[in-house]
Amino acid sequence: MQWKIHGERPIYENSWVNLWLTDVETPDGNRWEHHVVKLRHLAVAAVVNERREVLMMWRHRFITDAWAWELPMGLVEEGETPAEAAAREVLEETGWRPGPIKPLIYAEPANGITDSQHHIFRAD
Repeated sequence: MQWKIHGERPIYENSWVNLWLTDVETPDGNRWEHHVVKLRHLAVAAVVNERREVLMMWRHRFITDAWAWELPMGLVEEGETPAEAAAREVLEETGWRPGPIKPLIYAEPANGITDSQHHIFRAD
């Protein structure tokens, strides 16, 4: 059974993140306003060389105050395909120009709170 959407309205918007309140009703009749984070789509690239090594970056993220290995990734710009965005992000973030980009995984990793779509590609 699907939830019914009665309406939605923005409560905060900018070019990076938008927060909306959505008036929803569950199949059992419960109704309330649910927060939804609306984000632009994301492209990620796993670049693998002939030795099966993966190109990654060691980065600090202030939000979690943690260091971690990351794949090149970024937002899909208007007029750009996710594959084009993935290739552009590899070049911008690492200086490497990837080979042919092939779709690997499509995911909506936090679809209970956000509409963010993640397009993950592999390049050899």
